[in-house]
Amino acid sequence: MSSMQMTAGEALALKARHGAVFHRPLQQRLTMPLVALGTAAYLVFCFFFFDISGVLANAQWARASIYIADWYSWEATPRFRFKNDSVELEWTRSLLGDNPDPDWIEQTGPKSYVTSFGSPANSVEISPTAVVAVVDGQRYDVPITDDGALLPVDAPAAMSLKGGRVTVDYGFVGQAEIRNTQVYVRHRFLGWPNFFFDTNSHFFGMTAAEVWRAITEAPRFEPDMPNVQLMAVEFLYNAEWQHLDVYDKLLQTIVMAFVGTLFAALLAFPLSFIAARNITANRPGNWLMKRAFDFLRSVDMLIWALFFVRGFGPGPIPGIAAIFFTDTGTLGKTNTEALENIDDRQREGVKSVGASGMAVHRYGVVPQVLPVFVSQALYFWESNTRSATIIGAVGAGGIGLKLIEAMRTNQDWENVAYMVILILIVVFIFDNISNAIRSRLTGPAAH
Repeated sequence: MSSMQMTAGEALALKARHGAVFHRPLQQRLTMPLVALGTAAYLVFCFFFFDISGVLANAQWARASIYIADWYSWEATPRFRFKNDSVELEWTRSLLGDNPDPDWIEQTGPKSYVTSFGSPANSVEISPTAVVAVVDGQRYDVPITDDGALLPVDAPAAMSLKGGRVTVDYGFVGQAEIRNTQVYVRHRFLGWPNFFFDTNSHFFGMTAAEVWRAITEAPRFEPDMPNVQLMAVEFLYNAEWQHLDVYDKLLQTIVMAFVGTLFAALLAFPLSFIAARNITANRPGNWLMKRAFDFLRSVDMLIWALFFVRGFGPGPIPGIAAIFFTDTGTLGKTNTEALENIDDRQREGVKSVGASGMAVHRYGVVPQVLPVFVSQALYFWESNTRSATIIGAVGAGGIGLKLIEAMRTNQDWENVAYMVILILIVVFIFDNISNAIRSRLTGPAAH
């Protein structure tokens, strides 16, 4: 028999010594399967209770895809109106200037136009008497009646009819909606238009090289202002992107998070000494202070923000107050727990040399908990930079309010993407700053 094999006697002896391992009670053996079964049953219940299938079926996925596309692209929306046996070109919210003349719109006659979608193989020919949709090189005549446009008999899948409107879908590049009164075109392009300069700027339409020459070599556009200063002013006061206002609101958000967290940390520090049972030998005082912390942190920051907005009006002050109240309760609780878990030997050592009560706290308690206190405050400061954006959306000021305003228009999703990117950059920077400081206080584990 191999030396690695166990005899029957040794096996019986092993089972006798470790019977709890080899003969677990039925309850212990069934715990994990029952937990897994209960979790699965709960998920199934949630699926039917919240009607997940109905939500997915009724979701407007097409609209969601349009909103997502608006994050990284923009649309030009000309209208070709049928008026007095003629076709008149109008622009809706043109981002191409007061008199746009894009190369994808060609006037083929005094009363007719052709608008292309990427190539002549995908285009729409518009005249007072006929509209022809060209899809992948194939021409389709779209009949126009008093009741609306009609779908061609041999229409491809890219064409659809709804409510007297024929829609020709050319994919990402755009679509044309043909009606009996007009042809409405939505032509999409990658990028953010007018991000640096709007159409009223002296620098609109310039390349980077042309802008450089304008600020270094060209004569002044404005007699009382150097071109480089004019460039900065026209960038910050861009009517489409409102850079200065966005940066101002972002700074408000940063200040809200910093000031609210700072005040909360300063107040929670002394109050946590009152709540800690091993520091303050007063059970009613301990209990009341802990319940005060529970009350402050149990009310969500968003609710506090709504409360203070009603009391003080919109602005950063309600945001600061909401962060201050919530974080005072949370930091007070975490600080109290840190105090109740200190090493009493250090405190007893300071007390043994005849130090006063204040000196015992200063030299026997604070050095143990201060790195934890500061680390927690730094973490909350970084987290509150994100939270300040949310509470700003309910009127507490900052970039959150600007963000929700852009969303409400349903047309400025590129501005939403811009602000989201700025928020991500700020959170990333503050997260790294917070981690660097905490690592110096508590060691690499703070990461």
